[in-house]
Amino acid sequence: MATKHDLILQHIESLPVGERISVRSIAKNLSVSEGTAYRAIKDAENIGLVSTIQRVGTIRIERKLKKHIERLTFSEVVRIIEGDVLGGASGLDKDLNKFVIGAMTEEAMRRYITPGSLVIVGNRVGAQKLALKDGAAVLITGGFDTTEEISELADERGLPVLRTTYDSFTVATMINRALSDQLIKKDIMQVSDIYMPLDKTYYLTIGDTIADYHRLSEETGHSRFPVVNRHLRVIGIVTAKDVLGKVDSQLIDRVMTKDPIIVKQNMSVASVSHQMIWDGLEMMPVVTDDLSLVGMVSRQDVMKAMQLVQRQPQMSNTISDQIVGDIVTIDTDRQGEPLPLPYFKFEVTPQMVNSVGTISFGVLSEILANVAQRTVLLEQRRNTLIEQMNLHYLRLIQLESEVEIHSRILEFGRRSAKLDLEVFIDNVIVAKSLVVCQVMERS
Repeated sequence: MATKHDLILQHIESLPVGERISVRSIAKNLSVSEGTAYRAIKDAENIGLVSTIQRVGTIRIERKLKKHIERLTFSEVVRIIEGDVLGGASGLDKDLNKFVIGAMTEEAMRRYITPGSLVIVGNRVGAQKLALKDGAAVLITGGFDTTEEISELADERGLPVLRTTYDSFTVATMINRALSDQLIKKDIMQVSDIYMPLDKTYYLTIGDTIADYHRLSEETGHSRFPVVNRHLRVIGIVTAKDVLGKVDSQLIDRVMTKDPIIVKQNMSVASVSHQMIWDGLEMMPVVTDDLSLVGMVSRQDVMKAMQLVQRQPQMSNTISDQIVGDIVTIDTDRQGEPLPLPYFKFEVTPQMVNSVGTISFGVLSEILANVAQRTVLLEQRRNTLIEQMNLHYLRLIQLESEVEIHSRILEFGRRSAKLDLEVFIDNVIVAKSLVVCQVMERS
């Protein structure tokens, strides 16, 4: 039997795109408490059924697939530019393909306007009308209003007309930054990308017995299961070790591990990998904010995902990518004497220094972390995550300095590695670091 929470989600999904909803209306129409309605609406927002927009409210949107995350919707643009909607609210869930700054005559604008684009203009009603007729949304800068005719045309075409107090250059910069951020987010693999959904997850309930565990284990070949209560909330984990030597009639809740470590869909796979390796976990339940079970993630899935991430090219550069982008690996002899490991070189650029013209502590830390990971990958063919770093400056590292980094693996184990890094300028040591890495398992 479906819970009230599920019934609310089904009701929201049945609403037409563009329909406004509220906690009070859901509670009244479905005869549930406002608290239950609020939790369901937040869940609907998390899974992409609705979107909450400032000064507009919560509206039903078309569910978006993960592969489209690199594109912005017009509702996200409203949030980014701190704007409001003057018309065409039913089209807020549509994707923004590109934006055009309408700093030209209407005739000249025609060649640039395409369906799905966003035309950025001021209080030029003719240009606004032209954009809507050609299938483009409109963003009015400078805080100007529009006419009733434009608002009605926007509603008719299902194309948003947005307004912001910022100027055209500022909003163009903000949207560009948002597009770049979305690309970076797309590169960060989350639990939601790899977890096993609920309909494929095996679990036991609080009323099951040891005999039920053995039956499920024989059917599935698994030895670890989440334990849930009658509301499907996770309350424990049961493993083969827990049931060893117990009678078949004993209840699961008497032998299970209570308050298990859980994960949520929006957590990064890297953070889950860290916890699984160091706590020796083979499986973790995936839950919502109220601890309702939505699936599970296995250690094998996490390791495969992390190996894939390490091999993927970046879609967009993060600050970290920009810092380490100029590090060069030198694989030749130095002054006729072979080094025990390849060494690394880079030049201190203006973007790397602090207010007094020496390399920033954070920048040098990021560079050394990257060198440590490269060293282990070159020597041991293993990927790593940085656990701890001790960095000591011996001399100041000035702007435009040619820097060499020599790395040496001190210890290498199944789970961790320890490296010694030395930083040189003109053959003089200027910094030292001890780095501890978590070694990722081979998938």
